[in-house]
Amino acid sequence: MYSEALRLLRSFHQISQSDLASSLEISRSYLSELESGKKTPSLDLLQRYASFFNIPLSTLIFFSEASSDESERDLKVRSFLGEKAISILQWIEKKTISATPA
Repeated sequence: MYSEALRLLRSFHQISQSDLASSLEISRSYLSELESGKKTPSLDLLQRYASFFNIPLSTLIFFSEASSDESERDLKVRSFLGEKAISILQWIEKKTISATPA
């Protein structure tokens, strides 16, 4: 879920991959791999995201993979909430794109 959350965060703020990659001091291709799910961000990189977007790191950590000591119920709840949060962000993205003049 990290990949979609990071992509939507960037999209919501209308920042290009190139501009964000430059601000985070990573390559655009690495950012693309993060957003496509091919790479997993380090804690350091998540902290840079949080600082750049002025949001708590815990907001990004919410989308992390489940730890091995979580119960199946906890995992289902976290997955459900994460999917709902992603759906809301995707809805906002679609509304923003459709409202943007061509």
